[in-house]
Amino acid sequence: MKSPEIDLHKELKRFFGFTQFKGLQEDVVKSIITGQNTFVIMPTGGGKSLCYQLPALVLEGTAIVVSPLIALMKNQVDALRSLSTEYGVAHVLNSSLTKTEINLVKEDIKRGVTKLLYVAPESLTKEEYVSFLQGEKISFVAIDEAHCISEWGHDFRPEYRNLRNIIRQLGDVPVIGLTATATPKVQEDILKNLEMVDANVFKASFNRPNLYYEVKPKTKSIESDIIRFINQHKGKSGVIYCLSRKKVEEIANVLQVNGVSAVPYHAGLDAKTRARHQDMFLMEDVDVVVATIAFGMGIDKPDVRFVIHHDIPKSLESYYQETGRAGRDGGEGHCIAYYSYKDIEKLEKFMSGKPIAEQEIGYALLQEVVAYSETSMSRRKFLLHYFGEEFDEVNGDGADMDDNVRNPKTKVEAKEQVVMLLKTVRDTKQLYKTKEIVYTLVGKVNAVIKAHKTNVLELFGKGSSHDDKFWTALTRQVLVAGLLHKDIESYGVLRLTQKGVGFIDNPESFMMTEDHEFADDTSSYDSASSKANSVVDEVLIGVLKDLRKKVAKKLEVPPFVVFQDPSLEDMALKYPITIEEMGNVHGVSDGKAKKYGKEFIDVIAAYVEENDIIRPDDLVVKSTGVNSALKLYIIQSVDRKLSLVDIASAKGLSMDALLKEMEQIVYAGTKLNIDYWVEDMLDEEQQSEIYDYFMESETDAIKTALEEFDGDYDTEELRLVRIQFISKEAN
Repeated sequence: MKSPEIDLHKELKRFFGFTQFKGLQEDVVKSIITGQNTFVIMPTGGGKSLCYQLPALVLEGTAIVVSPLIALMKNQVDALRSLSTEYGVAHVLNSSLTKTEINLVKEDIKRGVTKLLYVAPESLTKEEYVSFLQGEKISFVAIDEAHCISEWGHDFRPEYRNLRNIIRQLGDVPVIGLTATATPKVQEDILKNLEMVDANVFKASFNRPNLYYEVKPKTKSIESDIIRFINQHKGKSGVIYCLSRKKVEEIANVLQVNGVSAVPYHAGLDAKTRARHQDMFLMEDVDVVVATIAFGMGIDKPDVRFVIHHDIPKSLESYYQETGRAGRDGGEGHCIAYYSYKDIEKLEKFMSGKPIAEQEIGYALLQEVVAYSETSMSRRKFLLHYFGEEFDEVNGDGADMDDNVRNPKTKVEAKEQVVMLLKTVRDTKQLYKTKEIVYTLVGKVNAVIKAHKTNVLELFGKGSSHDDKFWTALTRQVLVAGLLHKDIESYGVLRLTQKGVGFIDNPESFMMTEDHEFADDTSSYDSASSKANSVVDEVLIGVLKDLRKKVAKKLEVPPFVVFQDPSLEDMALKYPITIEEMGNVHGVSDGKAKKYGKEFIDVIAAYVEENDIIRPDDLVVKSTGVNSALKLYIIQSVDRKLSLVDIASAKGLSMDALLKEMEQIVYAGTKLNIDYWVEDMLDEEQQSEIYDYFMESETDAIKTALEEFDGDYDTEELRLVRIQFISKEAN
């Protein structure tokens, strides 16, 4: 045989048309060809599949490729068939095949035509397949998406755990594990589970210097924010990830209504629709695909220019893999994640029914996502550290490609606090995870701290001059700096490194960046201020409030009857200057716009002209009318004087949710006559007492009303009279 190097380049050119290998590909291919167990960690877009496809094509026998995604298997088989004159060069073996098709596959393997056989892990457990393969020449077994073996992987699949037993039955064949994301913990798990601790390990850099990372707070204006971003990148391809199918449909709808060509993609769609939507995206018939995080898209489109996470994912591996869909051609890739701690709490709730061990893992992975989202250090450095890779945030490739580096937060000297933190880890016998270390520093007790009697030690509460947030942020930065590390076996327990021990003896300057504060945005109608957006025009708000007061005085009603604060803030963001545009303002229906809008649009138009303001047309996000069917049902049911309890249960709503819907209906300008229901709950005197209160009050906030009546009425009674009041006085 000629030198494999010459052969390899010749075969590479013959099969794939390339003259050059990419990155680590050549070394990996040589390792596989010489029959070594091989483990490949290569980020998405690094050319992983070629690493096993080329050896399979040149070696004698059939290579078995285990893959969890049917869509990806199909893509790869089609691509391989286009490279060869033999149709049977690659086959898929799974539950979707007929008996005749299965026989054809077996025939091609026997004849030595099939070089790659793609199987799902479930198919490999079938006895008939295993006994057939035992009699054939198998060149090697490649396990793609190998992180599915590890419970610490972001996509754990129990059926992967049994692969080693099945491979053993096939005889002494080399095993190739491949993954696009793996933390040191996951890598160790894979090697142990596949019994290939002797494997040649190839790890490519996880740095994607062309990707720009950005995290934004998730506020009520998220939809207009996304639409504005897409409009600024017109004609470019992008993926938006959402957590639920319902949200995928909603966002795809909003985008379509606002002139963005977008399609939904999730497991709830039938296979035909999914395939059609995927093709539309690949063929550039649509610009944007909105997808669920849980469903694997076999999309290998090189020119995806942006990836937006509407909801934060469950782990940094998922996040890394999903952002990795952007800029595979080396061109720009913008990665935006919208973060709200409420989403994290929602994900934690989903985990509550699972076994304790699984909950612990899930919780630990979520904490890493929180840390990434809230950190103010270089996001690239943070991400690469998570995957066990060092990064120079000053001179590294792509160092300035993230929001934290471009808009740095102030740094403070934290040398003394680092020493205190490291000593606390040391003196509590290196038993604790971050949470307990932070509690020990600030002087909080929980069951773990009590059990170890840490609360009676002199060091307990020594760092109480700083709060939990400070110590949590510092711990993250100390971990990334390599003074502490998280123990792999007992995931999350902090241990001192040699460097950390050295720091205690010889402390040096440690500049700490303060973490972002992501305040939760509230969307209730009760909030005195919706904090809608920091870019609202404060001067205009003042002008509009004065006008509202004047109009209210003339009509002899409280100001909130005319327009609520959230509506005024939205006007100061969108600058509506026609009645039609006024109808697009938060909480303003067409009817209400016609009734009160004239004076307001005149004032806004004059203000816009006077101050040379360029109005943001793209901020007027058209509603999809998703809830209009529900609202119509409520209006019609109230007209028929149906019981509110029956209306709520007919639509599966709680009473609180029904009242919220009713509040939105009346605040937007539609009448709801609920006298029949209020009269049933309260006598005449009580009704008029609450009604008069709202007529004279400066605010419609229920909290203030509760204090005023000092327990005479409950929240529900007050809300119902407020609905009745707004309906009669405002509409």
